[in-house]
Amino acid sequence: MSNRSRVAVLDDWQDVARGAADWSKLEARADVEIFPEAFADEDDAAAKLADFDIVLSMRERTKLPASLINRLPKLRMLGITGARNLSLDLGACTARGIPVSNTQGGGYTDSATAELALGLLIAAARGLAIGDEMIRAGGFQRGVPVGIGLAGKTMGIVGLGKLGGYMASYCKALRMNVIAWSTNLTAEKAEAVGVKYVPKEELMATADAISIHLVLSDRSRGLIGRDDIARMKKGAILINTSRGPIIDESAMLEAVHAGNIVAALDVYDHEPLSHDHPLRSAPNTVLTPHLGYCIKETWDLFYPQMIENALAYLDGKPIRVINPDVGKG
Repeated sequence: MSNRSRVAVLDDWQDVARGAADWSKLEARADVEIFPEAFADEDDAAAKLADFDIVLSMRERTKLPASLINRLPKLRMLGITGARNLSLDLGACTARGIPVSNTQGGGYTDSATAELALGLLIAAARGLAIGDEMIRAGGFQRGVPVGIGLAGKTMGIVGLGKLGGYMASYCKALRMNVIAWSTNLTAEKAEAVGVKYVPKEELMATADAISIHLVLSDRSRGLIGRDDIARMKKGAILINTSRGPIIDESAMLEAVHAGNIVAALDVYDHEPLSHDHPLRSAPNTVLTPHLGYCIKETWDLFYPQMIENALAYLDGKPIRVINPDVGKG
C-alpha cells in the first residue's frame, strides 16, 4: 500500500484549478484529486474525504463544521482560501492538531465582487439578460422591458465597508445619489466617503436600487426582512453579492412574482442552487452563479498559494497558519 499523502481539492466549480497553477511539485509527492462538484450533504463529504490527509477547500462552498472535521480520521492539514472561512470550525481543527493555512489576496482582486454588483445593477436596470435571450431566439426589441437610466437615481448601500465603498464610488461615477446604512455606520463615516447616512427604513423606502455588502453573521442573517422588502419602491432593484441568508428569500420571491421589485442576485441561501429552486423560473430577476470573487486574477493567487501551503506542510514547516496554537498544550 502506498504511503503517499492524499490531497483533496474541493469545489472546483468552474474547472479552473488545473490551469491556474503548476501542480507537478505537489503531485510528485502526493496523490491529488480535484472535486469539481459540490457534495450532496455532510454525509457525502465525510464518505468521499475519509481517506484524505490534506483537504484544500474553496472559500465557504463546502461547510466545515466540527461534525464533519471529526468524521475525517486521516485529516492532518486543512487549507482555506481567503483570510477567513466563517463556515469552518477552527477550534475543532485546533483540538485535533490540524493546522489550517489560508491564502492572501493582492493586486486589484479585492474589488471583484463590487464590480459584479455594478454589472448586476446595470443588467437589471436595462434588461440585458432578456435582451440577450431575445436576440438569440431570433427576435429583437419586442419583449424586452423598457429600462431606466441610473443618473439621478438613488442607490442605497447596506454595509459601507471596503466593497460597499467601492460600489458607492462606482454609483457616484454614474451620477447617482448614494445613501447608506448599516448597524455600525455613522453619519461621519458615511460623509468621509461622500455618502449620506440614512436610517434603514428610509433607505429601503427611498432607494431606486439597493446593494447588500455585509458579512453573514448572526446579526446580519435575515437583516433584510419582509417589512423591509414591502417598503421598497415599485420597480426598485435589490442586489445581493454578499450572502443569500441576509435577505428573507420567501419575501423576496413573493415581491418579484408580484412585479414589485427586481432581484439581481449572485448568492443564495443554499449553493449550488438546486435544480428545482423557484428562483430559476422567477420573473423580474437577474441571476449569476456566485461569481463575485471568481476572476482569473483571484485564481492565479489562490491555487499557487494552496499548493505552497500543502508543500510546506509536507516539509514539516506549515505556513500561513491561522490557528498558531495548534499542537500546543
